Amino acid sequence: MTEKPGPVLFDLDADQPDASPASAPPVEDGPAEMPEGEAMRTVAALTARRSSALWRWFLRAALALLLLVVSVTAWDFVTGLLERNLWLGRGALVLLAVLGALALALVFREWVALVRLRRVDAIRQAAEAARAGGALAEARAVTDRLDRLYAGRSDLAWARRRLSERRGELVDADALLDLSERELVAPLDAAARREVEAAARQVATVTAVVPLALADVMTALVANLRMIRRVAEIYGGRAGTVGAWRLMRSVLTHLVATGAVAVGDDLISTVAGGGLLSRVSRRFGEGVVNGALTARVGIAAMEVCRPVPFSAARRPSVSSLVQRALSGLFGRA
Repeated sequence: MTEKPGPVLFDLDADQPDASPASAPPVEDGPAEMPEGEAMRTVAALTARRSSALWRWFLRAALALLLLVVSVTAWDFVTGLLERNLWLGRGALVLLAVLGALALALVFREWVALVRLRRVDAIRQAAEAARAGGALAEARAVTDRLDRLYAGRSDLAWARRRLSERRGELVDADALLDLSERELVAPLDAAARREVEAAARQVATVTAVVPLALADVMTALVANLRMIRRVAEIYGGRAGTVGAWRLMRSVLTHLVATGAVAVGDDLISTVAGGGLLSRVSRRFGEGVVNGALTARVGIAAMEVCRPVPFSAARRPSVSSLVQRALSGLFGRA
């Protein structure tokens, strides 16, 4: 009969250190990973990248070939349908004519939008030259061009009357340009700021809430494109699809060249709270930084689309725009 084994005893030395949780050393906090706004930096890199001339000519040739193939195919379909059934062929011919007319109308609208954008850009260059030269005649010419630009705007009718009443009293070029900016352009800045705040709020929310890959990049791209188009329309540019894309390229190219899409300055500490947000939530920190970079793009869009540069009116700051945009998430104006 075998003997059952008894309990195993271990002798503990008297000098063994205390193993209680209270005696454990404190865990040191590692450096918080700073949010970098990857979505907006990706959008800026993709949009500001300029393709080579060979690639552009390849795309043009491919587009021309595609249009030729579609046109010949549609014409063969209509002629074949005319041979099979006269009335169905006539209906298809009418639909093809309507489609062609709509395509021409779209092309004409894009051309008009590009012409209007060039008109606004020409007014801005004339205003800069008039302010630099100090000539009263040039300042009056810029004022006349601004008045014609906003002649059809009912929301600026009262401002245009005030400008026409007061412009004769001024004999200084800078004073006349400042008056034109305050009366005609400054009221439009509030609407442009609201568009920038809405875009920054949307980009920040989607980045913080949606964990899907590339969802924040696509949201940032679409939101910034829509924001630039709306800002151009507010200032009288009325950019079409091609014009809005060209504006976005020019704006982001300028920001990339000046380093304004980097987050190595005081933007994180003043707006995004430094490493604190990344400790609470990495996604939330990324959302706030992407919203702040969207606000920077919006301010640059305001500068590009404005018919006169900022002088009499204050240029909006990124911190104020982002604070107002994030406060909108909690139902505050």
